[in-house]
Amino acid sequence: MTALLELEEVTLRFGGVTAVDKVSFSVEEGEVFALVGPNGAGKSTLFNLVSRFYDPAEGDIRFRGESILKRAPHEIARLGIARTFQNIELFEQATVLQNLLVGRQRHRRGNLVSEMLFTPFVRAEERRHREAVEKVIDFLDLQAHREQYIAGLPYGVRKVVELGRALAIEPTLLLLDEPASGLSVEETQDVAFWIEDIKTQMGITVLMVEHDMHLVASVCDRVLALADGKMLALGTPREVQGHPRVIEAYIGAHGRSKVMA
Repeated sequence: MTALLELEEVTLRFGGVTAVDKVSFSVEEGEVFALVGPNGAGKSTLFNLVSRFYDPAEGDIRFRGESILKRAPHEIARLGIARTFQNIELFEQATVLQNLLVGRQRHRRGNLVSEMLFTPFVRAEERRHREAVEKVIDFLDLQAHREQYIAGLPYGVRKVVELGRALAIEPTLLLLDEPASGLSVEETQDVAFWIEDIKTQMGITVLMVEHDMHLVASVCDRVLALADGKMLALGTPREVQGHPRVIEAYIGAHGRSKVMA
């Protein structure tokens, strides 16, 4: 497999605190890769570095072999990187359909004049975007919520809509920030099925941050465990769950059977 995303000796400091300390890893094309660790481990900070919300003090971040450190945050989606957020970021006074159409912004090719005149080209583009969004709605079983406003939807459905908006971008790399957070067991099972289909049917590479170790173990090819901004272990879920440094960081040396159970 080819490395799609590479982080090399990435370090980030906030004042005198080192949030990420010389972290290096690569995400291979076609895999599901997870960042795990206790709160404050640096997982979401790494997501924010890849999203270009933060600038690293040291190191490099490469996507398809090219450094993205000179890219502005709004350019990241155009490269083919989409993400969800730990705290849901949707337009509450817009419908599900309208929120998903926002994800198509990366693919819009018209200009202001053509948009105002609603030319045949713009009409064809609108049909293409609508068809792409309808495929996402069908994939995530959101048909019943298509015209509903976000403000009136339960939390679990909002999480699915945010995933849908990211998929509407048609990314090459999908960043999922705690996709199972706040979900029921049944909803988490749905997320596991979707992640597997996103990988196998859509051909999208997935990098995720997640605390639900059952989900991590069931869908991930490789896992990087972090603590205090430092790398603890990298490998398959089984390899990482049995690593002594991971066991010690999570629950102490006598809790082996509970890690990623």
